Amino acid sequence: MQPNNPFDKRDLMSDAGESNAMESGVVQVGSSEAGSSSFRWVAEWVRHDATWISWPHNLATWPNRFEKIPEIFERKIRTLAEVEHVHVLGGPPSAFEVASKMLRGCENVTLHRITTNDVWVRDFGPTFVLSQDGSRIAGVDWRFNAWGGKYPHEHDSAVAIRICNALNCERISSKLTCEGGGLETDGEGTLLATSSSIVTASRNPCWTREEIEFELKSMLQLEKILWIDGGELSGDDTDSHIDQLVRFIRPGLVVAAVASTEDDADSAALQRQLRCLSQVQDARGRSLDIVKLPTPPPRFIETKPVPESYCNFYIANEIVLVPQFGYRATDDQAMSILGDLFFDRQLVPLDASNLIWGLGAFHCATQQQPAVS
Repeated sequence: MQPNNPFDKRDLMSDAGESNAMESGVVQVGSSEAGSSSFRWVAEWVRHDATWISWPHNLATWPNRFEKIPEIFERKIRTLAEVEHVHVLGGPPSAFEVASKMLRGCENVTLHRITTNDVWVRDFGPTFVLSQDGSRIAGVDWRFNAWGGKYPHEHDSAVAIRICNALNCERISSKLTCEGGGLETDGEGTLLATSSSIVTASRNPCWTREEIEFELKSMLQLEKILWIDGGELSGDDTDSHIDQLVRFIRPGLVVAAVASTEDDADSAALQRQLRCLSQVQDARGRSLDIVKLPTPPPRFIETKPVPESYCNFYIANEIVLVPQFGYRATDDQAMSILGDLFFDRQLVPLDASNLIWGLGAFHCATQQQPAVS
């Protein structure tokens, strides 16, 4: 049950994002404004109809390393296409042509002429939700301002609408500024999130925490929000998205990033996060079982730290994509820990040592579309 909403500040928020999308030729299909949704957000491990991916083209995301990136996406797409359909946002015309050539002959892939700024579709794409009977899908369209106005996003902010149009599904519009990587659910009414990536002046200056919680509960049919604060990774530009720090394996069980060395600058913050996790209960009243997932040793590219975390895995049909960062000890340890936890899926290790220079990995660059019944 959701409480009656005592707030109306959402109605005072700017509609600039939607106006810009319409001016760019985007047509809304089955659009509905924010309010209590009859759709619910299911866990990532629920069977998918497809995965959405955005093809790389922004050289500024990977300075001096971009040439290594398209082949990473090709391998990821071909791997996923073996177990589910893959929708690829082709980006600008030049990127679309590259994607067409590199994915030639790859079955189970649809390439869309949708322009983007970058690859992080987890954050700017829709959060897919299912009707109560599982027969219909909809996309929650959060406002997107590129992690608090850090980067250009004039195309990415319109992607959720265009994806919903491509699927001819309902779009549920929210005026909350939020990114998908900042949200993690067990599919049983519990949400994990960090205050630093949602309850901020750079994203939602007119919102109180209570208003934000109401909106998240209404949009996703949630019962309880657990604010898992204190954790951070050096080099992270998302203000500590939860998908780099804590992930559900199944209801009641999470993995949490911890430092693999005591001299890691992130060690104290990750320990604070661990203490926070140990003190909360989920929507069913359960304390969480916590499995520690050590990060690689600190790494710098061109003197800048990169936020390497094995929590950025992606759960697909029958498989789990696990990032590997080139440290044999922690790469192997992560595969062993996750292999024991995902005993019913095949783990697929994929090199992310160059991808992480863009400050994200496989979960950041994918968005699941749950299967309809």
